[in-house]
Amino acid sequence: MDDAPPHTDWSLIQSFLAVAETGSLSAAARKLGRSQPTLGRQIRTLEKHLGADLFLRHPRGLRPSKTGSALLPIAQRMQAEMHALSLTAAGQSQRLQGTVRITASVFASHHLLPPILARIRAAEPRIQLDLIPSDTTENLLFREADIAVRMYRPTQLDIVTQHITDLELGIFAAHSYLERAGRPKSARDLREHDLIGYDRNDLILRTTQALGWPLTRDHFAVRCDDQAAYWDLLRAGCGIGFSQVNVGRADPLVQELKLGVSIPPLPVWLAAHPMMRQTPRLRRVWDMLSSGLAHHAVGSTH
Repeated sequence: MDDAPPHTDWSLIQSFLAVAETGSLSAAARKLGRSQPTLGRQIRTLEKHLGADLFLRHPRGLRPSKTGSALLPIAQRMQAEMHALSLTAAGQSQRLQGTVRITASVFASHHLLPPILARIRAAEPRIQLDLIPSDTTENLLFREADIAVRMYRPTQLDIVTQHITDLELGIFAAHSYLERAGRPKSARDLREHDLIGYDRNDLILRTTQALGWPLTRDHFAVRCDDQAAYWDLLRAGCGIGFSQVNVGRADPLVQELKLGVSIPPLPVWLAAHPMMRQTPRLRRVWDMLSSGLAHHAVGSTH
């Protein structure tokens, strides 16, 4: 019947969820990789079949109507079931071929993973790799990524995690900065220098305060939360900052400052959905990631 609810058209439910979660047609279109007119038509089609308006307009975009709010948890459960179906099917694959989606921080994606991924491609040419550089938490349960490389212990429920290694951190400055401002002789001298810190992220402040340095945000001459940009600011000579020693020691533009400070290392974890962890191609990539990242361990000679 023409007026039957579109029970089997999952794309309409996806569109409804995307608009409800993002609050606008344009943001939902970007999220789903569809055009805004297409998304608008899909919402109108769903509303026509259901015989109700699903969204109300407000100055900042769209919000679910009373009917839309009532349907939202049902649609979210449908989404979870569809993803569970996809995970189950993917987990049954016994072939060392297909795509593996890996997410990691922007800094790790630039400085740690490329040579490891190159070795994976050389060893397993039938496995394609999607790298998702992101400093946000990707949802492993919804297949936004298959494997996550994290610099903290993942706390998301229903995922498998493994502590791989710890990365040594050090204090670095560009040669150009040291030539201009001089070299600090001790950690105490750092307060007399231009320091590069984070903007909203308080990790450096918490770490330095735990080490007995009473630094505040105002002590940072330059502030940036983006790790890749932070490193480029340091390399350009904006001041003294902190980084992974395996990256800093390999860069001819910078020099490590040995000031007798013991900075707590940065832990590296892998995480994946348990169902996907049993897939041969996922297990193979997991193992090679683990081996490659372990070479950057504290005290490693690799």
